[in-house]
Amino acid sequence: MRRVQYLLDEHVDRRLRQILQRMAPTLTVRCIGDPDAPPLSASDPDILIWCERYDFLLVTNNRRSMPSHLEVHLARGHHAPGIFIMNVHHALITTANELILIWETCTVDEFEDCIWFLPISGRW
Repeated sequence: MRRVQYLLDEHVDRRLRQILQRMAPTLTVRCIGDPDAPPLSASDPDILIWCERYDFLLVTNNRRSMPSHLEVHLARGHHAPGIFIMNVHHALITTANELILIWETCTVDEFEDCIWFLPISGRW
């Protein structure tokens, strides 16, 4: 069973990681720019390769170009653990609660090669 772990895109508010770590201290959360994550300004294709290699679900607010990057990534024979696109109009705590629920109840396999819009359990 592959446990859910998250990579936060560089434009995601860093307070989300703080909230997640406070709510679930054993949850693995990395941010673009961390020493053990892709560097700041990494291209979206490079981020998808990193997520595939290290088995991280990407959390982003990039609704515009990420779907096309994923399509190209998959067409090249790659896979992605999954992508969650945040609703920027929702409070960070709403997103955090959703990500914690996913972490507690799901495996990475359930999201493979797909994009999901957060919150999954609510309305946009």
